[in-house]
Amino acid sequence: MGDIPGGDTHVKRSSSMSFAMRWKHENLRLISIGALFSIVMAVMFVLLVQGTAIKKVSLFVNGEEKQIQTKQSTLSALLEEQQIPVSEHDRVSAGLKTKLKHGDRFAINHVVPVQVTADGKTETRYTVAKTVAGALQDLNVELGELDKLTPALEEEVAANTPIQIVRVQKQLEDQTEAIPFDTVKQNDPNLLKGKEQVVAEGKEGILAKKIEKVFEDGQLVAENVVDLKVEQESISRIVALGTKNPVVVLSASSPDIDEVSKGDVKFAYKQILNNVSLTAYSIDVASTGKSSDHPQYGITSSGARVSEGRTIAVDPKVIPIGWWVYIEGIGLRRAEDTGSGVKGNMIDVYFENPDYAKRFGLKRGYKVYIIGKEKPSMN
Repeated sequence: MGDIPGGDTHVKRSSSMSFAMRWKHENLRLISIGALFSIVMAVMFVLLVQGTAIKKVSLFVNGEEKQIQTKQSTLSALLEEQQIPVSEHDRVSAGLKTKLKHGDRFAINHVVPVQVTADGKTETRYTVAKTVAGALQDLNVELGELDKLTPALEEEVAANTPIQIVRVQKQLEDQTEAIPFDTVKQNDPNLLKGKEQVVAEGKEGILAKKIEKVFEDGQLVAENVVDLKVEQESISRIVALGTKNPVVVLSASSPDIDEVSKGDVKFAYKQILNNVSLTAYSIDVASTGKSSDHPQYGITSSGARVSEGRTIAVDPKVIPIGWWVYIEGIGLRRAEDTGSGVKGNMIDVYFENPDYAKRFGLKRGYKVYIIGKEKPSMN
C-alpha cells in the first residue's frame, strides 16, 4: 500500500485560513475609520453644496413682502445682505441664527418707542402699531370705560409719543342732611303788642342724598349729587305776635319816663307815641259844623277857644284833654278838642286858614311826646 500524505495537506490549509482571519481582524478598524471619514466628507459636501446653493426666501418687512434669492446660510447674514437693520426690540419671526432653506418665510416688524404713563408709573414700551388704539392693544394695556386717554385712540403714534392714561373711578355714597325748619309768625289780637309767644316748636327734616364721587388715579376730584329724597319733612315753628294795644291810663301821678330837649324847649315826658297820623282843621263850618252865629262857634270841647299854634283835637283815651304834647316837626301843642274822626294815634291840628287846613291832607309817621298838664317853659 502506498502512503497517504494526509498530515502535510492539513497543515497547509490551516495556515492559509489563519492568515486571512488575521488580516481581516487587523484591518477592520482601518476599514471602519475609512468608512466614517467617507460619510463625514459626504455630509460636509452636501452641506457645502446646500450652503452655497441659491435659495429663494420670502421676507415680510413691516407687512411688505420681498422675494429674495440668496446664497446666504443664516437669517442674520441675509438681513445684513439686504441692509435690513434689526434692533433688540424689533420683532423677528425666527432667531437670527436660523439656517436658511429654500422656501423659508420670515417676518420682520420694526417697533417705535412710546412713553406709556398709567397706574402711577411711566415706562418706555415698544410697539409696531400705527395708532394709539393699536398700540394699547399691541402692548396689552387695558383702557377702562371711564378712563381718560391722551392722545385720542385714532391719533397716530411716532417715536417717543407720550400716551397718558388717567384711571377714572366713580363711587356712590349715601348721605343725610338736616332740613332747617321755617319760623312762621302769626298775629294774635289777644297778645299785647310787642310780645311774642311760641305756639309750636319747630322740628328739622331729613334730606337723603346720593353722592357720586369721582376719583382720578386714586385722587378725589369731584362730588356730584345724583339723587335727592326728603325722608322726613320739617315742621315749622309757630310764633304768635301780639297786636293788642295796651290800655294806658295817663294821670297827673303817672311818672315821667325821661327828659329831652327839642330846640329851645326842654321837657320831661310820660309816654311816646310812634307812627302818629296828622290831619288839620279850621274854625269853618266844614270842619266844626258850627257857623259864626253858633253860640259855641270857636269853642273847643274843653271850653277853650281855638288858637293856632296851640289847639289840637285828640282821642282822649290816648291823650288826656288839657295835656301838653310835643309833635316832632310841629312843636308844642295842647289837647283841647275832640272829633268823631279822631281815634287812636291820630291828631287833628288847628289852623286858622281853612284853605291851608284843606291842603294839609293826611301826614303819617310822626313821633309825639305826651308831657302833662303843665306847659314846658322855654330855655
